[in-house]
Amino acid sequence: MHYDLPDLRLVAAIADSGSLTRAAGLVHLAPSSASHRLTQLEAALGVALFDRHARGLTPTPAGESLLRHARQVFAQLEQMHADLAPYAAGLHSQVTMFANTNAINCFLPEDLGDFLRERPRLRVSLEEQPSPAIVEAVAAGQVEIGVVAAEGGCAGLETAPYRQDRLVLVVPAGHPLAGRNEVAFAEALGEPFVCLHAGSAIHTFMMNHAARLGARLDVRIQVRGFNAVCRMVAAGVGIGMVPRSSVPAVNRLKTVEIADPWAPRDLQLCVRSRAALNPAAAALFAHLAAKGVRADA
Repeated sequence: MHYDLPDLRLVAAIADSGSLTRAAGLVHLAPSSASHRLTQLEAALGVALFDRHARGLTPTPAGESLLRHARQVFAQLEQMHADLAPYAAGLHSQVTMFANTNAINCFLPEDLGDFLRERPRLRVSLEEQPSPAIVEAVAAGQVEIGVVAAEGGCAGLETAPYRQDRLVLVVPAGHPLAGRNEVAFAEALGEPFVCLHAGSAIHTFMMNHAARLGARLDVRIQVRGFNAVCRMVAAGVGIGMVPRSSVPAVNRLKTVEIADPWAPRDLQLCVRSRAALNPAAAALFAHLAAKGVRADA
C-alpha cells in the first residue's frame, strides 16, 4: 500500500469536521479532488472509511483505526520538526539520555540545569525508563548515556558513580508503622499504597518485587511525582515508597527504613565507551560524574 500525507490529512479533516466539503477547505483541496482522493483510498484499502448519511460523514471502525495511526504519524512528524528546528537556529549538538525515576525526580533537574545554562546551543533528550531497559538501550547504542540503579548490573558497559539514595516507606504520622525504625517490604504489602503512575520506572520496580514475594500491591491511588505521593500519604490516603531525597520535612509524614537489600539506590552513569562519545556527551558525562564525586566527598 502507498499512503501519502495529503490522504491522511484529508481523513483526519473529515473525521474532525464531519463534512467532506469542509474538510476539503481545511486541507486546501477542491471538493471534487477531495472526494476522488477518498474514493481512491477506500478502493485501495478495500474497505469503507466513512459512513455517509444526511448529516455528513462519520468514521467506520476501519476509519477509526486508520485515524489513530494517522494522528500518530502527524505527531511523529511534529516531533521530527521540533528536533530539527534547533539545528537551523544554530544548535551545535544533542545528547540522548535514559534515566530511572529516582534520578529524574531527585537529581537530574539541578545537575542538568547547571550544565545547560552554560551551553545554550546544546539539547538533551531525556526519557524515563526502568534500569534494565536503560542498560539494554545503552548497550544497543540507542542512547548515549544512562543513569541506573547500581544493583541492576551493567556488564560490558563503562560506568561511573553518580548519586547515593535509599528507598524508604513514607507513612502518616499516626500510622502503626510510624514507630518502627525498619520494616521489610513484605510486611507492608497488606497496606494500601499511594504509587506513581503505571509505566513509571519505580512503579514497575514495586510491582515486580511484590510479585516475587507472591503478593500484589494494593494500589489505592496513582499520582505523578514523588511530591504528590508524599502529600497523599500525609493526608492519610495510604503509605508510599519513595527515595529518601524526595521526602519533604513535614510533621504529618514519617519515614521508615526498608530492610530489603535492594533499598539502597546508589545511582551510576553508564555508557558503551567514554572514548567513543561525541564531545557534548563526553562533557555531560564528566559533569554528572563530578557531581557524584562531590556528593561522596
